[in-house]
Amino acid sequence: MVAYHKNIQADLRKLHIIRYPAPELREVCTPISDPADPSVSALVDRMFKLMFEAGGMGLAASQVCVAARLFIASPTFDPTDRRVYINPRIISTSGKVKVKEGCLSVPGISIKIRRAPKAVIEATGLDGERFMEKAEGLLALIFQHEMEHVDGQILVDHMGWFEKLVHHRVLTELRELSGLELSGRSTASG
Repeated sequence: MVAYHKNIQADLRKLHIIRYPAPELREVCTPISDPADPSVSALVDRMFKLMFEAGGMGLAASQVCVAARLFIASPTFDPTDRRVYINPRIISTSGKVKVKEGCLSVPGISIKIRRAPKAVIEATGLDGERFMEKAEGLLALIFQHEMEHVDGQILVDHMGWFEKLVHHRVLTELRELSGLELSGRSTASG
């Protein structure tokens, strides 16, 4: 067992990317009290391994059942491009574009979403130091997507009724694979 911050423990070997409709994806994550703790670095290493194996460019801790305000990114998908954002918050965004987006926790679905093509984020690094980073394009989009995970939101939340209907089969399969029943919801809802 490794403690990442107050009240959160995990066995790194057991961590895996969870899928919709897992309730852990809806948790609003809590801040990490000591970002420079070696256990946070160990979590980050495991997350990068899982993200690259799954073919992703971003991954939030909540996607591996750790409810900590942390996400990682590699917009170039280069294993040496390892960006870590602990206790992040988006300071500003500008512009609006419609982009096609997918999610490692909602495999088999991609939808068009309005996002800002520019963003500024403030976060803490593994060294415990706060920093600000300006991003354009793909990295700005990753910031926004992963911040939604940190705040308990997922790709399905962006789907309108028509997109839910179009992706009905995949959403139903994900629910069936999870073994979770979503009481009070039709099979076409998210």
